[in-house]
Amino acid sequence: MAEVTRHDDLAEFWALTGSFFTADPVFHTVPIAAIDRRLHHGNPEDAPPLLLSVTEDGVLVAAALRTPPWPLAVSGVAPEWAEVVADALAGDVELPGVSGPRESVEAFVVAWAARTGCGAREHMALRLYELGDLVALDVPGAARLATPDDLDLLTRWRTDFADEAAVQPGEVNTLERSRLLLDISMAAGNGHLIWYHGDTPVAWAATSAPASGMSRIGPVYTPPEHRRHGYGAAVTAACASWARENGAEHVVLYTDLANPTSNSIYQRIGFRAVVDSAEFVFTPAGG
Repeated sequence: MAEVTRHDDLAEFWALTGSFFTADPVFHTVPIAAIDRRLHHGNPEDAPPLLLSVTEDGVLVAAALRTPPWPLAVSGVAPEWAEVVADALAGDVELPGVSGPRESVEAFVVAWAARTGCGAREHMALRLYELGDLVALDVPGAARLATPDDLDLLTRWRTDFADEAAVQPGEVNTLERSRLLLDISMAAGNGHLIWYHGDTPVAWAATSAPASGMSRIGPVYTPPEHRRHGYGAAVTAACASWARENGAEHVVLYTDLANPTSNSIYQRIGFRAVVDSAEFVFTPAGG
């Protein structure tokens, strides 16, 4: 019989689940990155995480976590365990949504709706890619690693990116919030690359410092006036190079399937599809 445990201590949770997640650091990129940041570069403003494990006959078979304001991450919950996890959370937990591999997400959405009466809508269809052989691009300009002196520029660009993108439900998009997240990211040793054409900054991409051999790229942003010149692809490739030079064995990124341009661009520089993912938002019961 399955035993479900809610955890209050993140280090204890990682001690239990670390080998489970790191057995496939690409598939579990989200929980690995979230736990690594919280453990090593925590922010006093962080709300407590939601941590849950499922064992059967002493063997860990599923694990889920939520680090607010983000949705519940269920890459560690195979579809057959969705009902068990939903049972354990329904009644005393409110969830804004769920994200992860599509099969796991859809199974959890059905289980959660049945237990809570909540509705659900798909917020975003995603695809996870992993870099194979990086393909060099012939794009005018060069990349430079950002420094704290670039924070004003990157704060504006990150805010503009979030305005254009389908931001996470519950995420606050302000200049102040963007600055805080960039401060945390740089302090964590993440790589922020700016592509310059001459003396003009034309694109930006960020990638996480390697955790369990995995580094994930995002965001990638090119201001509208500089688009359709290949700068976004070039700065993404520069980010991937930075990640590998800093020890990443696996370089990954997510794309929005509603944007066929970005999907084709990333494939052109060597990224290959791994799994389709989804994010669903829960709506109030009776809504």
